[in-house]
Parts: sequence; C-alpha cells; structure tokens
Amino acid sequence: MIEALEQPVTAVNSFTKKQNLTRLIKREALHLGFDYCGIARADFQDNEKGKLENWLNNGFHGSMHYMARNPERRVDPQQLLPGAKSVISVLLNYYSSRKQSDPAAPKISKYAFGTDYHIVMIERLEHLLSVMREHVPGLEGKICVDSAPVMEKTWAQRSGLGWIGKNTNLINKEKGSFFFIGEIITNAELEYDRPLQDYCGTCTRCIDACPTQAIIAPYILDARKCISYLTIELKEEKMPPEFQDKMNGWVFGCDICQDVCPWNHFASEHNVPEFDPKTELMNMNRQEWEDLTEGKFNELCSDSPMQRAKYKGIRRNIATILQKEPG
Repeated sequence: MIEALEQPVTAVNSFTKKQNLTRLIKREALHLGFDYCGIARADFQDNEKGKLENWLNNGFHGSMHYMARNPERRVDPQQLLPGAKSVISVLLNYYSSRKQSDPAAPKISKYAFGTDYHIVMIERLEHLLSVMREHVPGLEGKICVDSAPVMEKTWAQRSGLGWIGKNTNLINKEKGSFFFIGEIITNAELEYDRPLQDYCGTCTRCIDACPTQAIIAPYILDARKCISYLTIELKEEKMPPEFQDKMNGWVFGCDICQDVCPWNHFASEHNVPEFDPKTELMNMNRQEWEDLTEGKFNELCSDSPMQRAKYKGIRRNIATILQKEPG
C-alpha cells in the first residue's frame, strides 16, 4: 500500500511546486510593472521553422543579415539554454497619447519617446530572474530582449498574451499592440498558458494604410519596404528612390499600422517613468530638426532607441523628408 501511494504523492508535490513557482513568477512580474506575463513550454517550434525559412528565402529580411545566421536557434530554445523547459514572456506597455508639438516636424515612433526599452526591460527581468533563483536553487535562466535569436512575438502568442496580427505585431485583446516584449528561458518546469485565437477577422486596415505596401499579404511583412526598417536598419547613404516620396514624414520608426488598428482603441497610457516623452525632443520644430547637429543628437538621444540609427542615419532620413541631399 505504501509503495502504491508514493507515486501519486510525489506527483502532487511536483504539481504544487510548479503551481506555486508559476504564481510567484506572475505575481512578481506584475509587481515589477510588467502589464502581462505568460508561460509556454520550451519545445521546438516546427511550424515556425518553415515560415521563417520561407521568409528568409524570399529575402524579406533585407540587410538584416543577422536574421539569417543560425535560424535553427530562433525556433529551438534548447539551442540557447540546454535543458530549457519553459519560456516566460512579459509585455510592457509604452503607449503615449502625447504628440510632437510641431505637426510639420519629422515624426518619431512612440517607442522612441523616452529611454531605450532594452535598459528598462533587462533591469526588470534581471530582478525577476533573481527572485526565481532565490526560491529554486540551481535554477538557470536566459534573459532575452532583442539580445538573442528569439521569436519573441511567437512565444508571447503561445503564452496566451495575444495573437500575431496581419501587420505581424502582437495584439493584446485588452490593450492593443503598443508593447515591448521580453523573455526568460528557464530550466524550471512551470504551468503553461494556452495560446489565444486570432481576432483580426476580415479587417485589413493595417494593410490598406501602409504607404509603402510593406504588408504584402496578411501576416507577411516585406521588411525591405517597411518604413521602420528603412529609417532604422537600412544603412545606405541615400533612401531608395522608390520610397523617397512615401515616408510620410517619419524620421525614426513608424506607427501607421498600429495607429489604424481597431484594437488600439483600447490602448492606455503607460505607467513607466522612463518611457515618458522627453520634452525637448517632443518640442523640436521642423527647422530645429533640419539644423540638428551630431552634438545635439547625442545630447538628446544618449539613452534613446534612436541611437540605433546613429546620427548619420537620422540626417539621411531628415534629408529624405525635406527632399534634400544628405549632409
């Protein structure tokens, strides 16, 4: 009789540990200011492997050559953390209703209004991982915030935090898509959430609104045509001529496909002080952008996502908008 009871008791204890640790992680994530936290089993993403290969084979990644390096690592968490059992995904809202003061000024994406999200997200995830390790000796974890080959939107979708919309952004049913995504891959076995169904329906507003027709089909983005790619990732001295008249005033990033999404009617102001819009940046007028020097750029954007485009890239984008030679 004792032998017959040992396995069920062990199973109950194991379940209780998973349940308690899962609750602890989600509670601490919310305490740290994350808006949502979900968890998925860290298994091989066979379906995503084919999609990624097709996307890369079509050259849709453009000059982002890092996307094509070791693509198998993007679909297999074991490649990043041997023994991985769970992927914890978190969302952090960055939405702001504030507008730039001069309607004629070059436009920057909402996600670049404040401090670089890498700094904010990594600090909070490091704290979350530290708490996990305090409760589970020997626990291993790898933090990912655009810092590793991870398909972040796919993991967030598998964790029940939203669905991947036709514009290829993750959409949360309660608050839209203005979120940063981060992960912790861990060897801890946890309780797993269910994926959320797609609620885009027949809507095509994001596809119809894109000035460069970068969303070539529902759920397929040709990054080479995307204004965000063109203003940030593309390192050419001049903007490709076919896009020079289609930038819609954007100098860094683009929010068009998110601004027109009906689900972003539910977007609410973020609660992260670091993401508060920088007043001087928001108050720059068109002439000040045109006269922007490298010194002023570094002063304004020392801890901004805009550093990714570098001063040279920003100058090129400004010249494109103003229809002038880069200088």
